[in-house]
Amino acid sequence: MGSGRVLPPAAVRALEEAAARRAAETQQPLPREIGGRGGLDPARFGDWEIKGRAIDF
Repeated sequence: MGSGRVLPPAAVRALEEAAARRAAETQQPLPREIGGRGGLDPARFGDWEIKGRAIDF
């Protein structure tokens, strides 16, 4: 470990298991939205823009 601390074996094992789980995860593709609003995802910017107007949701 980079901090110079000595970790107990259980902590080292837990960190290794967590790293293995993160490495095994795969990004699932999002399903295609049917009938949704156009434009970029509002969660990214906080509001929608429709015809030049920003609409909060």
